[in-house]
Amino acid sequence: MAPASDGMRAYVWDLPTRLFHWLLVICVVAAFVTAKIGGGWMVWHGRLGLAILGLVVFRIVWGFVGSTYARFATFVRGPVAIRAYLAGKWQGLGHNPLGALSVLALLGCLALQAGTGLFANDDIAFEGYLYPLVGSALSTRLTGIHQLLEKGLLFLVTLHIGAIVFYARVKQQNLVKPMLTGWAEGQSGESARGGGIAAFIVGLLIALAAVWAASGVWLPPPTTAPAGQTAPDF
Repeated sequence: MAPASDGMRAYVWDLPTRLFHWLLVICVVAAFVTAKIGGGWMVWHGRLGLAILGLVVFRIVWGFVGSTYARFATFVRGPVAIRAYLAGKWQGLGHNPLGALSVLALLGCLALQAGTGLFANDDIAFEGYLYPLVGSALSTRLTGIHQLLEKGLLFLVTLHIGAIVFYARVKQQNLVKPMLTGWAEGQSGESARGGGIAAFIVGLLIALAAVWAASGVWLPPPTTAPAGQTAPDF
């Protein structure tokens, strides 16, 4: 049950949304660092990719079963709402109509980034968890897409941080604190409702199922030649 609004502030971001946000920040930064270091750290890069995929899947599910302001139906708006926001006529809690596009772009880019990473390789020793499903040629193409998406993701993250700085400096509105506490200070409105424990369990189970499928543990083990024999050299 969400806390009630007291007139001077409103409860906007539920705990699962806040946990998703900060765990995603940690995983994305760690994935970027491990990719740049390379070598043995690529094992952890792959594991972080699975974690990111699970988080994105959870957030998509939570966008349908979560609390009020976490739901896509609440914050994803059309061009009319976007024009009203740009004209300074939009009022509301949670993601504004323009910010909603940023959320969708980030989720989409992260999903594609993690998805292509499952089939990628580094031309040395690392192969994505689902590499055996595609083989070398397609894996090389997907690796190129994976690397290209990294630049797109960096661009979106830069825009996201820039928006936070803009709101803090120009509009005197702290967007970070509500994502830590859940409360939007100095804003009136109805506090978030819904997104109880049952919804959280559903989202978590679906996310875990996605991670399990992406990990490739269900794939048959690679065949090896019997001892004392070598594979034919075609």
